[in-house]
Amino acid sequence: MSLTASKMLPLGTIAPNFYLKDTNSNNHLFYEDIKGSRGTLVIFMCNHCPYVIHVIDEIVRIANDYRVQGIGVVGISSNDALKYPEDSPEKMTEWALHYKVDFPYLYDETQDVARQYDAACTPDFYLFDSQDRLIYRGQLDDSRPNNGIVSSGSDLRNAIDALLYNRIAPAKQMPSMGCNIKWK
Repeated sequence: MSLTASKMLPLGTIAPNFYLKDTNSNNHLFYEDIKGSRGTLVIFMCNHCPYVIHVIDEIVRIANDYRVQGIGVVGISSNDALKYPEDSPEKMTEWALHYKVDFPYLYDETQDVARQYDAACTPDFYLFDSQDRLIYRGQLDDSRPNNGIVSSGSDLRNAIDALLYNRIAPAKQMPSMGCNIKWK
C-alpha cells in the first residue's frame, strides 16, 4: 500500500464517457446508463484497499440516501487484477455482495477510464452536476483507518447537498487519500 492523494481534476471538467462491465449485473454500462437526473457520483475504489474498506459502509449509505434524490452512483475498479487477484471481476462481485454494494461496480480492465478521470487513489470521488460538469473531487471526510475519526461522509455529503439545493459547491476541497491505483 502506498498512500496517495487524488490529483484534483479541474472543476468544470465534463465527465469522460465509458463503457465497462458491471460485475454486479454482468451488463456493460455507459456513463449515460448510470447518470442521475440531478447529478452523478463516480467513485474509483477496489476490494483490498484498507481506506476503501474503512469507509465502504458510509459510501453505501450515501448511495442509498441520495439515489432517491436523483444522484446516480457508480464504483469503478481499475486495479491490475493479474497482480492483485483480490481485485478480479469475480472477487468484485463477491465483495459487493458482502458489503451490500447495490450500485454498479464496474471493472476498468484497460485502465483507460482511470486515466481519463486522472484517478490516482482508492477511494477517489468525482461529483458531476446534471450537465456532467465536475463540481467536486475530493475526500469523503477526515476519517482514515486508525485515526479514531468515525466516517460521516461530511465533505462529500456537503457537496451533494450543495448540488441538490442549488448552493455553491464547497470552495475548499481536500484531496482524497488512499492506496494508489495498481497500474499495469
